[in-house]
Amino acid sequence: MSILCENCKTKRAVFLRPKNGSKVCKECFIELFEEEVHETIQKFQMFEPKEKIGIGASGGKDSTALIHVLTKLKEKYKYENDFVLISIDEGIHGYRDDSLETVKRNQLFYNLPLEIVSFKDLFGWSLDDIILNLGPSNSCSYCGILRRQALDLAAQKISVKKLATGHNANDAAETVLLNFLRGDSVRISRSSEFIINDQNDFKRCKPFIYAYQKEIVAYAYFNKLDYFSTECPYAVNALRGKPRIFLNDLERVHPSGIIDIIDSGQLFALPDSSIKPKIQKCQKCGAVSSQNLCQACILLEKLNKSKPKIEIEIEKK
Repeated sequence: MSILCENCKTKRAVFLRPKNGSKVCKECFIELFEEEVHETIQKFQMFEPKEKIGIGASGGKDSTALIHVLTKLKEKYKYENDFVLISIDEGIHGYRDDSLETVKRNQLFYNLPLEIVSFKDLFGWSLDDIILNLGPSNSCSYCGILRRQALDLAAQKISVKKLATGHNANDAAETVLLNFLRGDSVRISRSSEFIINDQNDFKRCKPFIYAYQKEIVAYAYFNKLDYFSTECPYAVNALRGKPRIFLNDLERVHPSGIIDIIDSGQLFALPDSSIKPKIQKCQKCGAVSSQNLCQACILLEKLNKSKPKIEIEIEKK
């Protein structure tokens, strides 16, 4: 016996929403999902009229779903914003080059401008080169530092006012737990912020921060979106995998636990008189930093110091 959708009461339910346990049909789920994203954008005033909005586009399900949702909301609610896709080519052979082809197809499908910047052009190193030099143990840390820098540079280059990313509720909860495990009290509250102001010329925002990962997968499936589903070959080394396993288990027994963790992170905000680091400009590249040199420049210094040694070894061979 089929179960009717709890929303429209007429069509067959095909999806059990993880955040509240409601059983809904495909059409109702798509509408509810889009309305909730719209409410998040409006509640936290993520977009101002006439602003140019960058959308971080990796080709994966989250960013592809975000492109689709924002395109539909712009048409439905007459958003007075221009969207532009921003992609980062880290230089991961057989992975990022393939995912960027997905981004290019979506660029044509949604008729949006696309800005692609690469690690190699910006920093002189691809991620494959970095891993070959420093080893795979901290690959996600290296990538995260340089990817953030690359996104900042691309956003500044094309003069966007907001940078919207596909980070979802699971991502935010994972980051809160990860910073808790690291004892990084300063970043715990930052992990669950809806809008992040780094004192750049633009702000980062997360329209999907209340959207569960399973719902984004369902949304992409029901809409037959074109996205790249292969996992990064270096992801196996990520510490983030541990909180992810815990959250998957938690979601089964306590579905609201993911949102509860995000809310807890927001309540963890430290007072201004606490040990918050002073925000300044990196003395080398001018990026926003909490120290004299930003993490990207520290990493690149380490890499560039080792470069002559590598070239000498190659010559000997």
